[in-house]
Parts: sequence; C-alpha cells; structure tokens
Amino acid sequence: MREWRVRRRVSQLELATRAGTTQRHVSFVESGRSVPGRAMVVRLAEALKVPLRERNALLLAAGYAPAYQESHFGGPQLSAVRTALERVMEAHLPYPAVIIDRRGDLVSRNDAFDALTEEVDPALLSAPVNIARVLLHPRGFAPRIVNLDEWAWHVIDGLRDESVRNSNRALTELVAELEDMVPDRPRQAGPDYLGFAVPLRLRTERGELRLLSTLTHFGTAVDVTLAELKLEAFLPLDQETAALLADAMDGRR
Repeated sequence: MREWRVRRRVSQLELATRAGTTQRHVSFVESGRSVPGRAMVVRLAEALKVPLRERNALLLAAGYAPAYQESHFGGPQLSAVRTALERVMEAHLPYPAVIIDRRGDLVSRNDAFDALTEEVDPALLSAPVNIARVLLHPRGFAPRIVNLDEWAWHVIDGLRDESVRNSNRALTELVAELEDMVPDRPRQAGPDYLGFAVPLRLRTERGELRLLSTLTHFGTAVDVTLAELKLEAFLPLDQETAALLADAMDGRR
C-alpha cells in the first residue's frame, strides 16, 4: 500500500481523507501494525486508483479473497463487450483501429489496420503480436515512418509513463527493448510536433499518411480483463490521408 501511495505522490493525510479514514490508521496499515478490513482495502485502493489486478493482490496480501474476476476475452461473460468493440472498430473504417491488452499485445483489429501491415514481417504478426514492437521494429513499420526519430520516442515515453504509474514489468522490459531499436532521441521538437501530439507519418504505395492516435479504455470496469483493454484508433490529420485510407479500403473490398 505504501508503494502505491508513493507511486501516486499522495501523502498519508490525503489518502486518509480520500478513503474516509484517519492518517493514523493509514500509517498503521502501511507499517503492518493494523490489518484493514476488506472494505477498507478496497477503499484505499480506489482512492489510489490502483488497477484491478493489483487490487486483488492487495486483498490477498491482507488475507482476503480477490474481489474482481478475470474473464477470458473470448468467453461468454464478455460476449456483449466483444460485440460492442467490434462495432466500434467497424464504424471507425476506413481508418485503422486495434484493441490491446495491458502489455500492448493485440487482441483484435479492423481491416484498415490489416491493410497497413501488408509489408510487415509475418514473424512480427504471429501471436502474441505486440503493437508497439510492430510499429517500431526494423522489420515492421519503422522503415516506412518518415518521422521515426521523433514519433518513436513519443511511443516509448508513453509506455514508460504507463509502466511507472502501474508497475507493469512487461512494459518496462518492452521499453528497454524498443530503446535499442530506434534512432537517438532528437534534441528538440521537430517540425511535425503539433503542440499537443506527434503525428505518425507513414509512407505507403498510395502516398504518405499523416495520422494521430487516440486511446480509449473502460473507466468503470469491474472485470480485470475488461479494465486492462484499450482501443487505439488512428485518425487522419488531413483530407489527403482520409482519401488515401478510403481508397485503400475500397481496393481491399
């Protein structure tokens, strides 16, 4: 609990206020002098925005059974969610979209993303498929990314921030792997930096695509698997990119 509080940069007093308890009780919990009740563990974890998987670990450490189930994405419990996500990705066509898990591994994708991977080494597309690795690997998207030196570090920094916030060892190892693949970090923002995002500039047979990516997640999920899913959607930055993506989908049809 103390590790999560420090990670979130929250004082004992602030945590106590958020969780509806006293600073003295928080101190006793962290030092092991007091065993919190099951409800208090949940309240403290919620106050610190601890991921559901780690909330289960906190409950186990306090001697309680896990509170959050972990369903299989392909199982019947998440059938309605799968249908909804598939509809979202289909509605996003002709623009690329993928669903990834906590490690950044591919769970599902739409046809527009498949169209972009035609020049990717098939070995990188064998399960488990890590999207960041596919994007930045020399046998993946990297040779076709015009602004690789800038955009790669945009991706890596995002992964590093996520691994720090949520103690994700898999992401930490992935960051180290990707850092060895990409060019050195540029000393200053390049001409493609928009002030709020770095676009992905990707060469294709039809022309250059300029894309921005967005990440969406389930903010109120109580299932571990569902809470860890993210939908990454790529949006055209200009009309030329929108037209090229539409033409590419028409060609596949």
